[in-house]
Order: sequence, then structure tokens, then C-alpha cells
Amino acid sequence: MEGKRKAFIFSLCFFFLSLPSFSSLPAFQTLIPNSHSLPSASPISFQPDSEPDSESLLGSEYESGSDSESSITLKLDHIDALSTNRTPEELFSFRLQRDSRRVKSIATLAAQIPGRNITHVPRTGGFSSSVVSGLAQGSGEYFTRLGVGTPARYVYMVLDTGSDIVWLQCAPCRRCYSQSDPIFDPRKSRTYSTIPCSSPLCRRLDSAGCNTRRRSCLYQVSYGDGSFTVGDFSTETLTFRRNRVKGVALGCGHDNEGLFVGAAGLLGLGKGKLSFPGQTGHRFSQKFSYCLVDRSASSKPSSVMFGNAAVSRFAKFTPLLSNPKLDTFYYIELLGISVGGTRVPGVTASLFKLDPIGNGGVIIDSGTSVTRLIRPAYIAMRDAFRVGAKTLKRAPDFSLFDTCFDLSNKNEVKVPTVVLHFRGADVSLPATNYLIPVDTNGKFCFAFAGTMGGLSIIGNIQQQGFRVVYDLASSRVGFAPRGCA
Repeated sequence: MEGKRKAFIFSLCFFFLSLPSFSSLPAFQTLIPNSHSLPSASPISFQPDSEPDSESLLGSEYESGSDSESSITLKLDHIDALSTNRTPEELFSFRLQRDSRRVKSIATLAAQIPGRNITHVPRTGGFSSSVVSGLAQGSGEYFTRLGVGTPARYVYMVLDTGSDIVWLQCAPCRRCYSQSDPIFDPRKSRTYSTIPCSSPLCRRLDSAGCNTRRRSCLYQVSYGDGSFTVGDFSTETLTFRRNRVKGVALGCGHDNEGLFVGAAGLLGLGKGKLSFPGQTGHRFSQKFSYCLVDRSASSKPSSVMFGNAAVSRFAKFTPLLSNPKLDTFYYIELLGISVGGTRVPGVTASLFKLDPIGNGGVIIDSGTSVTRLIRPAYIAMRDAFRVGAKTLKRAPDFSLFDTCFDLSNKNEVKVPTVVLHFRGADVSLPATNYLIPVDTNGKFCFAFAGTMGGLSIIGNIQQQGFRVVYDLASSRVGFAPRGCA
């Protein structure tokens, strides 16, 4: 009997010793300031003239709802690449301005209770009477090149996990902003088709307009910064590196205004049914991923992948949560944060809880740059970081950043480690993902910010270098470090 008890005690001790210990996390890591600077407007990595012949029979064609499976990989460029006449300081300032508008827009949308209705528009011209849809907001930060229509016309499209609508500018334009490519003319495409008002696709819009004369569906998307796009809700063929996806529901915008910075439109990657993943789930096994490079230190391109190949075997996964009032965003569960190898007191799961009616919570978003944390959590985390970085020379605040340092003439510095503890996945951030340059004089700032609202957002600066996997088939999000190779 005594022997059995000793064996049990030994087994119990072994079990607890095998559990992960947060105290064993490293306290510091090295940052090399001289190797990181404000990114400039790098040349676009795409080669428009090398796209496949749109009439070529190479590649494959797929219906958007078919059961066929395949994988594709596309290069991504940052939206700054379309503003080559700006200095690095100007580009960074504009990025923070876009970021602020986007966060405000997301918070406003998350606080609303969406309704569904059909509005009939008995008019022959213009689209200003169609109804605002709450399916999308913000114009995103990264874009790719794809073909629209048959024959395919290649354009730049912004990719955005916070939007559920696919749309692009279309001729004839009532009002259109300047874009890099000729505006798509649906009259020259053999595969373009408007959607009837009675179609289930039209009714999937949170709010839909109907032109009763043509009996065709209208859409309108309004963004928090005052930008908007209005036009016909239609179906069209999209071409991705010789892979044609037929019957994708998209907005053909004839009246478009806002800060869309040269791209032709937007490829919504949100969680809703009208996003590109929502429409083409079976085609790509309900999986996609992206890896966003640190543009201040790497010449590698960012990329997005669709299909089974998008899932990295090195990824650590956390479950997706469902918001009962809003299906656009990807909600995940943040349990706590470690700074300098120690859990931050007061930063608990209760601060980030998504309540039963859909308030609060944490989303991961490709279009937000700087991670926003509910203010009590941010203050506790920031204060812990300041204590760990007390040997570094402080510098004045910069824009939304209230913890900055003068690292000029420093070859390397030791900075406290930062780990985000999601349910099932501890994500240890590289130093370059949270201490970033904000000017060309050696000032670096702690790249988190507090928010007065209840919603927290994991932004793309903190996602840099990870392959972020959206496995919708298994309802989970994964993080694979060093995933851009």
C-alpha cells in the first residue's frame, strides 16, 4: 500500500512539473535598432505585364460553390507602395491616421445591432437612395493583383479580414476615385451578371437596395472615415494566377468616394457569408492564411494562401468564438499577457470576455496596424514594460504612443519579452513587433495602445512574421512563427 501511495505521489509531481511554467519564459530579448527604420514606399512586387493570357485555357475554372479543392498563393504589397511620392515620415503619419479611423469604425460597428431589410428604389439613375450595409468598414492595408471578368482585366484589390463584401469600381462612373489601373467595365465582360432583387444572394446583405425598374439588387458600403461605395450587386469571374473562380458575388461600384489609395476595390476576407472565404469555402477547403513581413527589415514579399496548403504544421491554434450579433470579425480568447517572463497582474481573461449579447471580446484584424487593448489591461501591460525597460533612455510621446525611447546610436539593446496568452496558444512576439521606429532619428515606441471601448483588436504590427492561419473548417486561428519564408 505504501509503495502504491509513493508511486501516486511521484506521478502527481511529474504531472505538475510537465505543465508549462510561465516563470520559465525568458525575461529579455535583443533588439538591434540600426537594422530597423521607417519603411519607405517600396516598389510594387507585382509584374502586371506578366499575367497569364486571360483567354488561355491553362489553369482551371471553378464555380464559387463547387466542391473542387485546390490551393493558390498570392503576393501581397502594403498600401504605401501606391504612394511613392511620400517620405517615410509622411507614410507612417498617414498610416496612424488610417488606423485611428478604422478602429473607431470597427468599434462603432461592433456596438450596433444590425437589422435586415429590403428597400425598393423606383428610380432610373443614380444610387444614392440605396441603403447603407453594415457588412464592411475600413479600407485595409495590404493588396494583391487579380483578374476580373472574361476576358480578365487585372487590377489591384485590397484584402481585408474586417470586411464581408467584395467590390470594385465599375464604369460608367458617376463618381470614382483615382486608381492605378483602368476602371473595370462590366459591359466588356462575357461573365458579368446582375443579381435579381428576389435572389437569396441579395437578401444576404444586411440591408439591400432594389432598383424596381431593372429588378436588380443594389448595395452600399459606408466606412467610418466617410468613404463609401455604391452600385450593382452582381456575379463575376475572378482569376487568381490562372485559377478562375466563377460566380463570385461582388459589388460593382458606380459611385465611390474615399481614402482607397489607388486600389480598384476590396476583397473581403471576413467571417460572414458574403466574404470571399464565405462564398468559396468548399473550393479552398475553408482555409486561408497570410504572412505579413516586417517592411522595415525584410525584402521578402508578404503573401496570402488559400486552400489546405495555407495551414502550417508549426502553427499553434486557438478556437474561434462566435459573436451572436455580428459574424464579420474573427473573435479569439485572450487569457492574459506576460511581460519580462512574468504574467502581468490584473490582466485577466475577464477583461477580454465576449459577453452573451456580443459586447467586448478580442478580434484579430489584418487592416488595423496597432494592437488596441481595453484600457485597464493596456495600462497594466505598459507599466510592466516600463519597469522592465527602465535602463533605456525615455523619449517624448509620439501620436497615440505614450511609451517611447531614444535608441539613437545604439547597436543593440535588451528589451522585456512580450507573450500573448490565447486559449491553447502562447504567442511570443519578436521585439520588432512591439518596439518600432517612429522617425528617422532613433526614436522607438511601444506599439500598443489603450481603448476606452470594450473591444480589443490584435493588429498587423504584432502579427508580422507569423503565418496567421484561418482554419474555418475547424473554427480556429493559428500562429506559426517565422512563417514568411
